[in-house]
Amino acid sequence: MTTTRPGPRERLIEAARDLTYTHGVHVGVDAILRQADVARRSLYQHFGGKDGLVAEVLRSHPARARYDEVMEKAGDDARARVLAVFDELEVVTTRPAFHGCRYTTADVALTDPAHPAHAEVRAFKDGLHELFTAELTRHGHPDPEFGADQLLVLIDGTLAHAVTRPDAHPALAAREMAAVLLDRAGARR
Repeated sequence: MTTTRPGPRERLIEAARDLTYTHGVHVGVDAILRQADVARRSLYQHFGGKDGLVAEVLRSHPARARYDEVMEKAGDDARARVLAVFDELEVVTTRPAFHGCRYTTADVALTDPAHPAHAEVRAFKDGLHELFTAELTRHGHPDPEFGADQLLVLIDGTLAHAVTRPDAHPALAAREMAAVLLDRAGARR
């Protein structure tokens, strides 16, 4: 049986996805090239350089699809769908290989405001905001946009807190706070 090896572009993305998560976005280009087993020329041909590669890693990462998948599996009830996200965060944040949110970490680490990764982080976070706004609208929340902001604060807090205090199980605490937010909204209908 013959397997086809992914092309240089895909290998660069996969190597950068792995290395920038485990070692941060400032990981060296040589380490990425070595893991991807590609020549430096391929990096510039496909991405224009490391900045473009980091931006593509964030753009193409399936994190948003994972949120959608988790919510879909939770059924049709908007409350259950939102709380399922926190259940999944408990699973994710307690894994030994958990290093935090790749989007927030990249945004904080990249101090150049013109770095293309910042736009990808913003697009990802805006997409999550839209997702939760839609769910809260379905739930009858009186201010779904503000409620979505609150949920994102809980999610970001969970992901950050789990890096420094994983044994505290911040996803469980955040889930309880999300339930309060959802229940208050339901009571105001």
